[in-house]
Parts: sequence; C-alpha cells; structure tokens
Amino acid sequence: MMAAVAARELRDGEVTFVGIGLPNLACNLARALHAPNLVLIYESGAIGAAPDRLPVSIGDPSLVTGSLMVCPMADVFQLFLQNGRVGVGFLGGAQIDRWGNINTTVVGSYREPKVRLPGAGGAPEIAVHARRVLVISRLSARSFPAEVDFVTSPGQRSHGRSRRELGMPGAGPVKVVTDKAILESDPSTGEMVLTALYPGVAVEDVERGVGWPLRVGAALDTVAGPTGEELRLLREVLDPRGLYLS
Repeated sequence: MMAAVAARELRDGEVTFVGIGLPNLACNLARALHAPNLVLIYESGAIGAAPDRLPVSIGDPSLVTGSLMVCPMADVFQLFLQNGRVGVGFLGGAQIDRWGNINTTVVGSYREPKVRLPGAGGAPEIAVHARRVLVISRLSARSFPAEVDFVTSPGQRSHGRSRRELGMPGAGPVKVVTDKAILESDPSTGEMVLTALYPGVAVEDVERGVGWPLRVGAALDTVAGPTGEELRLLREVLDPRGLYLS
C-alpha cells in the first residue's frame, strides 16, 4: 500500500532523488506505470538510472547500465540538488514530528543518547533543496513524537522559525505516506495534518499513532487500495524475491 500510494505521487518527467527501500520501489513502480520519463538520481552518482532489476543499494551496478550519466557524489549534490534541479526527494527517518522535522541521528540527548542512529547522509541537503519532499514511514507514537529528539533534516518549522525565515529554497516535507493514512503540511502553519485514510482505517487509529493533537483536514479523502496491476508489478516484476515486500 505504501509503495503504491507513494508511486502515485510522482509525475512523468520529474527529476527524483531516490533512496533505497520503499522509495526505490515506489519510483520504479511509477516508471513502469504512468511516469516512463521519470528521471531517477541516486546518491552514488547514477543520473537518469534505468535499472533492469530492483537495485539493493545505492552502489548496485544495475544503476550504471543504461543511465544518462555517472558522476562523483559531489556533483550529484552541487550540480543537481543544490542547483535546484531536483523536483522530488524521498526521505524516511526514525522520528518525524508535528512540523515534518526528521531525526536519523540519535534517540535521546545528543551527548548521552539511548540509541545512536545511522546519521544524516545526504538527507539534510535533500530536505533543504529539493522542490518538494515526500516522506515514507510506518505510523507509531514512538516514530511520530510532537518534537524530534534531534533535527537531522529540517521540516516546515524548527525552533519556532519557518523554512522561509531560515532561508531554505525547497518546499520541504509536504506529504508523509504512512501505513495507515496520509499526512500533509498545512500551507499556512506548516503543521502535519491528516488528509486521507486507507481503507478500513479510522481517524482514531491514526490519532493513536502520533504524539500531538492531530488536526483533521476539512475534506478527508479515502485512498484506494493497490490495483491488480500495481500488485502484479510489485510482487512479480519489481520485487519477486521479497526484498522489501516480505
């Protein structure tokens, strides 16, 4: 469901900065269905990648074959991302808060953390510079606190200041795709608001999965489940070995 919903968010011809995992699956699903001209950029340096199988990492050789360009990682960030050429960035995180801030650094205090997480990688640059950011994460109160323990990648507001006040060029996290519903940032406040439910999910189910008083959008939509073709592509073509769908 999460892969199918995320894939529907992508438009044909967009330049998309792809991560491994469900974002990778979603992008390749979109390319197979409605966005054949989607331009996939991987952090390792593959530009316009057209993998003939689902890559298992950003260093997978399948990303090189048929790509438009292979360049150093510095060029990916300086010439494409920081130059405003990336339309969509995909991110995930251990924590996502009320304002779309993402934490992949520590759980607990920075100096004495309960858990030390993998770190930032290129996520902060994606969050700052991509024209819009889509976030994919399973919903739970532990993963969606009112405030993250550490701001690795900036959302819509941080320490009371907006993205515009902080001089960030991209729109930041505008939509969060979870396993129960979709949250979207309110254009006026930046707060993450419930805008759509998955089949069989109630508002109360989503409220239990966040650590703040969740606002519900005025027009609450219901998201259609995966189509037969989406399921066929996901299970039989893109991920037949169940690397991500097991």
